[in-house]
Amino acid sequence: MIQSVERAIAILRCFEDRDELGVTEISEITGLNKSTAFGLINTLRKEKFLQSDEKTGRLKLGLGLFRLSVNVKLDLKNICAPYINELLQTTKETVNLVIRDEDNVVYIEKKESPYSMRISTRIGQQLPLYCTAVGKAILAFLRDDEIQEYIGRVRLKPFTDKTLKSKKELHEQLIRIRNEGYAYDIEELENGVICVAVPLLSWERIPVGGLSISGPSTRMTPEKRGEIRDLLLALATQINLKI
Repeated sequence: MIQSVERAIAILRCFEDRDELGVTEISEITGLNKSTAFGLINTLRKEKFLQSDEKTGRLKLGLGLFRLSVNVKLDLKNICAPYINELLQTTKETVNLVIRDEDNVVYIEKKESPYSMRISTRIGQQLPLYCTAVGKAILAFLRDDEIQEYIGRVRLKPFTDKTLKSKKELHEQLIRIRNEGYAYDIEELENGVICVAVPLLSWERIPVGGLSISGPSTRMTPEKRGEIRDLLLALATQINLKI
């Protein structure tokens, strides 16, 4: 067995039951001397398997590890494929599957509405968390400290006159979304476009992605939004059992 790889894995396993650790704590848990631990930690941090808390400087698991877990453990596209098709057939509106990439969502699957008036997103596109329904749905289910860090650093660039303008308003929306389990984007990203979304959660209640339905405001009436919301919540419950 390659010793450096074995040691790096031992460092990552320190976080199985801890959210944050300092270098000294990692050294003590693994039995590595501090200089060895520090060198391995720097490599893991460079590859985004670990990251430092901006305020405390303590270490926590990074997004690089999350992305691998999505690819290896959670084949979301395959799991969600029949549900996406069902949503498209039932609602006749565009269905989107996304994952989080730092402060953005990335569209990894999309099924277009059969109507001629469609939504302009595309697979591989990145959009901010704060102005998309699916981004807010994911954001609301992050840990409280992650939400506070995000709100502290995000700049609320306006996309339309309905984009959220204050961090206080964003925080209030996230509280509601966490309580109710779904999110709306009422023309916050694009004029004339409304979106309804739910998070997809692991058994630990960690958001691993999000599912949304988008359509023009002329078709996305309050009644239709309610029907879509209920359908998304029901299907997300089924999907979450398979994640």
